[in-house]
Amino acid sequence: MNSIPSSSSRIIDPKGMIIGWSIIVLWWVSLIFLLNLEFSWSNPLVYLGILIQTHLYTGLFITAHDAMHGVVSSHKKANHITGWIAAILFSYNFYWRLFPKHHEHHRHVATENDPDYHPSGRFLIWYLSFIRQYLNIWQFLLMAVTFNILKLWLPTENLIVFWMLPAVLSTLQLFYFGTYLPHRGESENAHHSTSQPKNHFWAFLSCYFFGYHYEHHDSPGTPWWRLWRVKEKQTV
Repeated sequence: MNSIPSSSSRIIDPKGMIIGWSIIVLWWVSLIFLLNLEFSWSNPLVYLGILIQTHLYTGLFITAHDAMHGVVSSHKKANHITGWIAAILFSYNFYWRLFPKHHEHHRHVATENDPDYHPSGRFLIWYLSFIRQYLNIWQFLLMAVTFNILKLWLPTENLIVFWMLPAVLSTLQLFYFGTYLPHRGESENAHHSTSQPKNHFWAFLSCYFFGYHYEHHDSPGTPWWRLWRVKEKQTV
């Protein structure tokens, strides 16, 4: 397992825990509200709810990701617990299974040893390869058990549209903006990564600033909510 730098070697902003747990709590509050919403495709709140919940699902993964880099908290156990919880809430992803794969990505970016990369460069083939790296039978079983328990008390339509669908859409968001666009084609720089043009509003909406992907690889110890500052320095 790849280790993260010790907290003594760098300063970890305490706001990381506040931001990470804010995303977790907002995900819960939004989900509870939406699961109890009277469902109708004619209700504009349904479509807004799908978009918001998808974005918050992505935030869960980004929080787990930052924990893998040790930038959520300087307290090692609190950092990993936050990452573990965020990962579990995202369709039962297992933090300690994601952890080594993500660090392999950083060590071997855009090579045959990179679990996030596919040499074909084709969106669908690459996406399916990406998903296979991070899904396993236990996640499907746990999701199925949870679904069948929850539907005893909650409407099936709400569970599918607000709990399951946003999770799927979020994997597309994470893959497209955080893997496919940054690593497709040839990049001759040290990190084999490209970066989207500077637009902080779109960068946040699209994938929590992870479109600034070269900047993330160049400064993996920077939390997502400060990547825009790295982008500012890179473009000066």
